[in-house]
Amino acid sequence: MTGKTAFEICHGFRRNEVLLSNWRESPFNRWSFQNLGELVPTARVAAAWAGAEAPAKDFGGLLGEKVSVASAPETVAEFLIRSSTDALTVMKGGKVIGDWFAPYMEFGARHIVFSISKSVTAIIAGILEGEGVFDPEAPVTTYIPEAAGSAYGDASTRHVLDMSVSLDFEEAYLDPESAFARYRRATLWNPGGGTESLREFILTLQRLAEPHGQVFRYRSPNSDLLGLLLERASGQRFSDLMREKLWLPLGAVSEASIGVDMEGTARTAGGISVTPRDLARIGEMMRQGGTANGRRIAPEAWVRDTVSTGGSAEAWQRGTMLPLFPQGRYRNKWYQSGKPNGAYCGIGIHGQWLYVDPKAEVVIAKMSSQPEPVDDPLDLEIVAFFEALTQLV
Repeated sequence: MTGKTAFEICHGFRRNEVLLSNWRESPFNRWSFQNLGELVPTARVAAAWAGAEAPAKDFGGLLGEKVSVASAPETVAEFLIRSSTDALTVMKGGKVIGDWFAPYMEFGARHIVFSISKSVTAIIAGILEGEGVFDPEAPVTTYIPEAAGSAYGDASTRHVLDMSVSLDFEEAYLDPESAFARYRRATLWNPGGGTESLREFILTLQRLAEPHGQVFRYRSPNSDLLGLLLERASGQRFSDLMREKLWLPLGAVSEASIGVDMEGTARTAGGISVTPRDLARIGEMMRQGGTANGRRIAPEAWVRDTVSTGGSAEAWQRGTMLPLFPQGRYRNKWYQSGKPNGAYCGIGIHGQWLYVDPKAEVVIAKMSSQPEPVDDPLDLEIVAFFEALTQLV
């Protein structure tokens, strides 16, 4: 039989073409980002909801509205396609305004959110802090004594939370010979893994000469270490923590998942997969100061510190992401835009965004399969798009 399968008709390639060596590359990422569990080990995070998600809501005429984020005006729908969007969910005042999906993504499907996983993990850190279980100012070695010989030996958990560890490591996404490639193998995300665990890899990392706390350095191993810190502080597996502390209280409708390594260590820096609606619910919980469904989830003071008042402007100014938010700050794995609208967000590679505009009462969850892991010019356009979209809804 020579005809194309339904899979190939939908996605433009055969399932057996998607490999551990290419799953983050276009066009294969349009499917793999929704099906991480077929490629790497994952742990389940069950939801409490027994029924189905409310039906998808049509954006209607909003998709035809014009926005100007580049050299020429384009419609909302045109920008979504141009920015490789897989799904978009927008909430205003706590209500879903609309859902949009690319033809190859179904309503209710999970999608990896990459580094928004960091922001989710930090929420759980805030919850445990409120319970007196986790101290954000304690030395890392309080919880992980064997970190003493690594870059984290004289770092605090605050340095880990705010990405200000003086860590000798580069996020070289496209270099197969880099330490980052070894990191990916330890997470089981690249071929050749299974000989070194994520924990073992992290504890080999060394520090730079300058003091911790001086410069915002985006280094993903910090956030995997945060997951280990939370497990050591609580005595629970991260997937169980996420379910008990966040997923059930949030009222998440769909099951989530998170990638794990050879030891079962959760990939808290980038391995969480959720539905667009549930991702938007996380943003709405943050917008509501840490509450959902009339229930306190995260401490209000922690949320305020995370999205508004905390973080070092000086450390951010010395970092490399300054062009994105020139007046921004980074606190507890969340980006503060520093803009008059007070917007803040979680961001993941390949175009994952959870954007909250508290002034407009808008939450935007955007999941994507951008060909490049990092596209700085497009990121600026996406922020401009969000700002324009909040004026339209």
